[in-house]
Amino acid sequence: MTTSSPTWDPQQYLRHADHRGRPFADLIARIPEPPRTPPRIADLGCGPGHVTTLLADRWPDAHITGFDNSPDMLARAEEHAGPTAGGGRIEFAHADAAHWAPTDTYDLIASNATLQWVPGHVDAFPRWLGALAPGGTLAFQVPGNFDAPSHALMRELAGSAPWKDRLDGVLRHGDAVLDPAAYLERLAGLGCAVDAWETTYLHLLEGEDPVLDWVKGTGLRPVLTALADDPEARDAFVAAYRDLLREAYPATSYGTVLPFRRIFVVAVKSA
Repeated sequence: MTTSSPTWDPQQYLRHADHRGRPFADLIARIPEPPRTPPRIADLGCGPGHVTTLLADRWPDAHITGFDNSPDMLARAEEHAGPTAGGGRIEFAHADAAHWAPTDTYDLIASNATLQWVPGHVDAFPRWLGALAPGGTLAFQVPGNFDAPSHALMRELAGSAPWKDRLDGVLRHGDAVLDPAAYLERLAGLGCAVDAWETTYLHLLEGEDPVLDWVKGTGLRPVLTALADDPEARDAFVAAYRDLLREAYPATSYGTVLPFRRIFVVAVKSA
């Protein structure tokens, strides 16, 4: 779910579904019980819907709507739509996080690895909090790894010849997200009780060039989209980037370690 609209590949994204889903599960574990029963929940940037089901596992009677702006992701998500075992329901709808103006009142607005794609997303906090019932929660997690080699090397390569002209402004930078303390300050200033923290996961990946395989589903999407009309240039960029990643994330006898910092925020609206 992005404002720059890269083309998404649900199958590629889901290749590391277990690793990608773990932070959302950790976030959900810290969310307090909703103020109303059954709860009304929005999953903002639901992607292929596989983590939306985690919300239904936690609140089986909830009415959950997953929002995304990628038709491909929403098409894949539809396999999770319908009634849930606990009497709730999951549905999906098109929306862009940058412009989403809720028309319903929610008990929980959750977002998994989406807001880093939305420049100025903190400016939307008052609008989203306004859509929460008293005692409702805004909860999200975002990557905090934009200074990691996987991103820094991508930006460095994109800024070099012959890529600079074609990829200028395509990639995000370190200011795509705030630090936990800054999120806490912003949301506490809006009257919320805030729990903010960070965790660095050490994902142990298998297979050939697994870090490249990982970023092909996420951070590399803007480059792949920008060069889609020139397969030769796209493949040349990917090959050069692959070589850089092999050096930065060396394979070992037990796999390839991808350190991944994540930022978590749970903000409860005053009752």
